[in-house]
Amino acid sequence: MGDAMTPPMDTGTGDPAEAPAAPSAVSLCPSGGGPVLATLRKRADFLRAASARRQGTAGFLLQGRDRADGDPAIRLGFTASKKIGNAVMRNRAKRRLRALAREILAPLAQPGWDYVLVARPEATVTRDFTHLRDDLRTALASVHRAAQK
Repeated sequence: MGDAMTPPMDTGTGDPAEAPAAPSAVSLCPSGGGPVLATLRKRADFLRAASARRQGTAGFLLQGRDRADGDPAIRLGFTASKKIGNAVMRNRAKRRLRALAREILAPLAQPGWDYVLVARPEATVTRDFTHLRDDLRTALASVHRAAQK
């Protein structure tokens, strides 16, 4: 036999694992299809969105801008500052905002736009999710209505 702490000699005969290729866009949509939303990663993109159209709601702030670059991709970012609370609260706020984006923003977003959802202290985490849904619908309509003027 062997020592109880000694690992088995057989290392297995499985195939070697390969790392998956990194996707260029992150799907925030349910598997039922719909648009694929790319994630904003660069600070400059967040700053450009912040200087464009804004619509505040009780649960969060929506920033949106038409890139006007001919690219139909919909890009999305999330921000939760330390004002939201500790890391657990910030992550919870961002999870809720991502769920909103998956459910509401994906079907209503316009091609060629960047959107940033900014969490509000206490409100994003504690507000009833149905109210957050209504807030996002209203904010999107307002941002797009202002863009048409």
